[in-house]
Amino acid sequence: MNLMLPDSGLLFWMTIIFAIVFVLLAKFGFPVITGMVEKRTKRIDAAIGAAREAEERLQGLTAEHERMLAEARAEQARILQEAAAERDRMIAQAKVQAQEEAGKIMEETKARIAEERDAALRDVRREVAVLAVSIAEKVVRADMSSDKRQLELIDSLVEETYDAS
Repeated sequence: MNLMLPDSGLLFWMTIIFAIVFVLLAKFGFPVITGMVEKRTKRIDAAIGAAREAEERLQGLTAEHERMLAEARAEQARILQEAAAERDRMIAQAKVQAQEEAGKIMEETKARIAEERDAALRDVRREVAVLAVSIAEKVVRADMSSDKRQLELIDSLVEETYDAS
């Protein structure tokens, strides 16, 4: 018996058994296997479709997120500009108010200085008047017949005036 060449009877029965197994597999096995492969293909296709849809939604969400960030940045910039404008307005208003207050204080100070100056002038005039009356009183009491006497009187009055102050 040659191991490389099978016997013709063995070859016949192997062909028959192969045909029966093939027919059984073709009738019962292949449809089940094919059905499972098709189901698996459909599930894979559905999963791929869901992944694509999820990716599209993710891209939409990313775009929405970027848009919202841009809006938030624009809003932030607007608020900062409004705050800066309000700050500048308040500073300008405070400057104007300070200038008005300074003007009022200056006017009040000028008025007070003028009042004090007038009061000082009145006091000086009153002192001059009192001094003039005092001098006139002393002159009237003194004898003014000679020039020497007049000079002595003036010197004594000057000394009295400076000594009194």
